[in-house]
Formats: sequence, structure tokens, C-alpha cells
Amino acid sequence: MKGSVEAVLFDLDGTLLDTAPDMANAANCVLKDHGLPPLSDSQIQANTSHGARGLLRTGFGETLQGKDLDQLRLSFLEHYAENICTTTTLYSGVIELLEQLTARQIPWGIVTNKPGFLTGMLLPYFPLLLQARTIVCADTTPHAKPHPAPLLHGASILTIEPEKCLYVGDILNDIVAAKAANMMSAVASWGYIGETDRPTEWEADQIFNKPVEILSLF
Repeated sequence: MKGSVEAVLFDLDGTLLDTAPDMANAANCVLKDHGLPPLSDSQIQANTSHGARGLLRTGFGETLQGKDLDQLRLSFLEHYAENICTTTTLYSGVIELLEQLTARQIPWGIVTNKPGFLTGMLLPYFPLLLQARTIVCADTTPHAKPHPAPLLHGASILTIEPEKCLYVGDILNDIVAAKAANMMSAVASWGYIGETDRPTEWEADQIFNKPVEILSLF
């Protein structure tokens, strides 16, 4: 694999940024509005990368039946937008990784299932992430991950063939999307890996324990 990677595309939540506390707070606000208890730490860890719907489905459980999930998601988005970066942080090692990729003139970008308006609100808090050569959001293309369209769009912006790109993410859908796009894939094991997840069974090309380990490919 070393020498065959010419560009890196990253998932955002659970890969570059630890957004779990702020996203969980938004979900807990919705749960509180409906008289339900807050999410547990394990529920937050396992579901943050699945976005608002993942957190809400987990929090509501069987009580979700008969409720409008889309309306609940809108409530979540309102709460989240109001406090989008209260405790969100870059993962340890991400700054070093991105600075090294930039110094070595290796193109990198972001492909996330976060809606564009939220991504646009969040990234200015982290100027380094705004240096990404491409930023593809859930609504940039007609399809979101695990469909390959967002990854292929990101590669086209970088003008790098998909098979020469590495996609790094922390859930199975990220690996599925990378394979569908004919990209190399890697699991960010520092991200939101749930207790029941088995990343060794996802058939990714690599599993990295720290962001800086990605530099071993160059």
C-alpha cells in the first residue's frame, strides 16, 4: 500500500473532530423535551458517527414508534446549531498529520455526512480544516455515504484517480463507501467505535490507532 496513495480523504465526526459532546447535548435536549433520560456514554460513543438519526433512534428506543423522526431531527439540528462548538475538539495527532500532509504536498480533503450548513458553521472554529482541498457534505451530491458519489466527487476535485485515494473513517459505512468508490480504506480506531463494533471484520485495507500512523504510507 505504501507508495500507492497520492491523496487522503477524511470523514469528519469521529475521525478529525470529536463532536460527540456537542451532538449528544443536542440529542439530550430533544430527549428531555419528550420526558426521556439522556443518552449513556456508551450510546453516545456508538452512535455519534451515525448522526442525528442514529442518536435519536437510540435515545427514543421503542418510544420512537409513532413519532416523526424527521421532525425530531429538525429539533436536534436547531439545538445543535445553537451550540455547535462548545466542547468539540480536534483529535490528538490530527494537527501534526494534516500539517505533514500539507508540507509533503499530499492533497487531502473532507467527505462527511454532516449537512453543508452545519459543516459551514463548524469548520471556521478549526482554521486548519479549512485548508482542505475539497469539502464534500451530505448534500453536496444527490447521495450521502455509504453511496460512493461523495467520495468520487471529492477525488474529482482533487484530480486524483479514486484508486490512488485513501478514505479514512470510523464506521462500517465509511469502509463500504470507500470500496464502492474503488478507494483504499482505513479505520480510524480512535473514533466512535461502539462496544459491539468489529472493525477487524469490516475488511478495510488498514486500521490506524493514531492519526500520525497514516504518514507511514508516504
